[in-house]
Amino acid sequence: MEQKEIMEKVLKILGPYAKNKDALAAANDSTNILTDLEVNSSRLVDIILAFEDEFDIEVEDGEADKVNTVGAAVSMIKNKL
Repeated sequence: MEQKEIMEKVLKILGPYAKNKDALAAANDSTNILTDLEVNSSRLVDIILAFEDEFDIEVEDGEADKVNTVGAAVSMIKNKL
């Protein structure tokens, strides 16, 4: 799967959780999920579970803790595919 396709799916998953829709529309690799997109930190678990379902991967707790930016999410997913 291409990185661009992974990015599109990641942004689609983040969509319902992001309070800042303008930041979501302009998101790039360095966009911070919690601060820029204003995602509630308690929703990160739901997001990680959605990544696991969408991409058929398993994310360890330590890996999930490192997913702070959109780019980090895309890289982690790409490495697992």
